[in-house]
Amino acid sequence: MYYKIALSNVKKSFKDYAIYFLTLSFAVCIFYSFNSIEAQKAFIELGKSQNKIMQSMMSIIDIVSVFVSIILGCLIIYANNFLIKKRKKEFGIYFTLGMPKKKISIILFMETFLVGILSLVAGLAIGIFISQGLSAFTIKMFQIDMSAYKFVFSIKALIKTSLYFAIIFILVIIFNSFMISKYKLIDMINASRKNEEMKIKKNAVSFIIFILGIAFIATECYLVKITGRDMQSKNLKIAAALAIISIFLIFYGLSGLCINLIKKNRKVYFKNLNIFVARQIYSKINTNFISMSIICIMLSLTVIVLSTGLSFKQILENSLRENTSFDASARMYIDNKTPVKSIEDAFKKMNVTFKDNVECRYLNVYGLNTPVEDIIGKYADDKKDVSDYKYTPAIRISDYNNMQKLRGEKTIDLKDNQVIVTSNHGTMSSAADKMVNSGDSIILRNEKFTIANKEVMHELYYTALVNYNYFTLIVPDKLADGCDVIESVVNMEYKGDKEKTEEEYVKLLRDITLSRNSYKLDGVYISGDTRERVIESNKGFYTTLLFVGVYLGIIFLLASAAVLALQQLSEASDSSERYVSLKRIGASKSIINKSIFIQILIYFIFPLILSIVHSVIAILYISDYLNSFGKGYILPSALFTAGVIILIYGGYFYVTYNGYKAVVKGYNHN
Repeated sequence: MYYKIALSNVKKSFKDYAIYFLTLSFAVCIFYSFNSIEAQKAFIELGKSQNKIMQSMMSIIDIVSVFVSIILGCLIIYANNFLIKKRKKEFGIYFTLGMPKKKISIILFMETFLVGILSLVAGLAIGIFISQGLSAFTIKMFQIDMSAYKFVFSIKALIKTSLYFAIIFILVIIFNSFMISKYKLIDMINASRKNEEMKIKKNAVSFIIFILGIAFIATECYLVKITGRDMQSKNLKIAAALAIISIFLIFYGLSGLCINLIKKNRKVYFKNLNIFVARQIYSKINTNFISMSIICIMLSLTVIVLSTGLSFKQILENSLRENTSFDASARMYIDNKTPVKSIEDAFKKMNVTFKDNVECRYLNVYGLNTPVEDIIGKYADDKKDVSDYKYTPAIRISDYNNMQKLRGEKTIDLKDNQVIVTSNHGTMSSAADKMVNSGDSIILRNEKFTIANKEVMHELYYTALVNYNYFTLIVPDKLADGCDVIESVVNMEYKGDKEKTEEEYVKLLRDITLSRNSYKLDGVYISGDTRERVIESNKGFYTTLLFVGVYLGIIFLLASAAVLALQQLSEASDSSERYVSLKRIGASKSIINKSIFIQILIYFIFPLILSIVHSVIAILYISDYLNSFGKGYILPSALFTAGVIILIYGGYFYVTYNGYKAVVKGYNHN
C-alpha cells in the first residue's frame, strides 16, 4: 500500500521533483565521468613513469571526490528540505486522517528511493557517454595514439558512484525522518498561509551600503593593478578579502536600493505587474542575501577556474616545447662560496664520465657587471620586473654555436660590436621586443654594442622541469673574459638505442641531483633532468590541475544554479495565493507568466553579473601573470566557460521558469 502511495505521489508531483531529479542526475553524471577515466584501455599504452602520473592523478581525483560528495550531499539535503516544506500541508492531511509520523516517513523513504534510483540510472546513462569524451580528451592530453581508444564501462566507477550516493541517500532518509518528527500538526496545516513580513530598508542606508560595496571593488582593482606579478604580495590577499566583502555589501544594499529607485520612476513602477515583481524580488534578495552572496562567490570561482584552466594548459604546453631543447641536461649555479667554477670540473672531482652513447657540450653563463635594469629598464612596464638583477647573464657566441651544432641547427655569425638579445619570459620578452625594435645601442663594460637580431630570440640553453630564460645576451667571446661564471651547464644528445640510454641517464642524473653514492661534493649542488621526464612530469601536472579545476568548477556551478532554482520554487509555493489574487483582479495569464520570467531572470542574472565582474578582474591578472611564462589565449577558455554556463545555468533557469509556472497553475486549479 505504501509503495503505491509513494509511486502515485512521485507521478503526481513529477514537476515538483524536476529540479531534484535534474540535480541528482547531473551530480551522478559528473561524479561517474571523472571517476571512470582510468578504465580506458588506451592507458595501457602508457609507459611506467606516465602510469605513475596517471595513478597520482586518479588518487587526487579520489580525494577531491570525497570533498565533492560532501558538497553534493549538502545540496541534495537542501533540495530534499525544499520538497518536504512544500508538502507540509499534504503531510498534515495524512496526519489528520490518522496516519502516524512513522508511516509518513516510510512513504517519504520510498519516494526518495524511487527518485534516487531513477536519477542514478539517468545520471549513469548520460555519464557513460560523457565519460567517453572525457577519456578521449585525456588520451589527447597524454599524447596516446587514438587508435587504442575503446568504448568502456567502468564497473569500479559504477560501484564507487553507487556507494557514495547510497550514503548520501541514507543521510537524506535520516534527515527526512527527523524533520517529520519535528513538525507539529498546526504548522503542517497552516504552512501555505505563513507569509514573510516585509520591511523595506531606508533608501539612504541601502545606498550607502551599495556604494561602499562598489568602492571596495574599485579598491580591489587598484590593489591588483599596483601589485604587478608578485603572487606573494599582501595586496592580493587584501584584494581577495575586499572582493568577498563587496559581494555581501552589494547584495545587502541592492534589494532596498532597487525597489526605492523603481518606486521613484512611477511609469516603470506601475506598468503591468512591476510593482508586484519588484516586491517579490526585494523579498527574496532581502531574505537570502547571504546565500546569494555565497552563490556569487562560487560562480566567480567557477568562471575563473574554467576560463584560465585551458589557457594555463596552453602556456605550459608551449613552454614545454621550448624547455626541452636537449635529450638531457645538468646545471650548476655558482657563487663566491662554490669550490669549483664549472660543472665540468665538478664532474671530474665526482668521477662522472660519459659513455659513447651520448654526445656532450659544456656551456658557461657569465655575469656581466652591468645591471639588467640599466640595459632594459626604460622599456619595462613595471620596474620591479628588472630591478632584482644586479648583473646581466651572458653566453659566449662560441659556446652558443656549440649548442646549435649539438641539436643540429645552424650556427650564428656575430661581429665584435654586436650582441644578441634572448628571452622567453613573457614580461621581459615584451620589454626586450621594445628594446630590439628601438634600434638603440647598449653599453657593456664601457663599450658600445648594437643589437644584431631583429626579433627577440625565445632561446633556452638547457632542458629542465622548470626553466625560463629571463634575459640573456649572446656576446662576443672576448666580452666575457674576466667575468665570473654564474651558471654552468652540460647538454646531452643520445646516440643509438635512445630508450636504453634514457634509462641509464635518468638514474645517473637522479643520483647526481640527490648526491647519492659518490656523487657528492661539499658546497656544490647540481640538478639534472631528461627531456622525457620533463615532458611526462609537466603533462601529469597540468592534466591533473586542469581536471580537478574543471571538476570542482562544474560542481560549484551545479550547486549555485540548483540553490537558486530551489529558492525560486520555494517562493512559488509561498506566493501561490498572491498569483490567484492577481488573476481575480484581471491579470491575464501572459502578463503573469511574463512577471514570473522577469522575476526569475533577475534572480539568476544578478549573481552571475557580479561574479563576472570579479572574475574579469581576476582573469586579467592571472592571464597577465601566466603570460610572463609564455603567450596564451583566453578566448577558447572563455568560450568553453560560456558554453558550460549556458548548458547548466541556463538549463536550471529554464526548468525553474517552467516549474514556477506549473506550481502557480496547479494552485489556480485547486
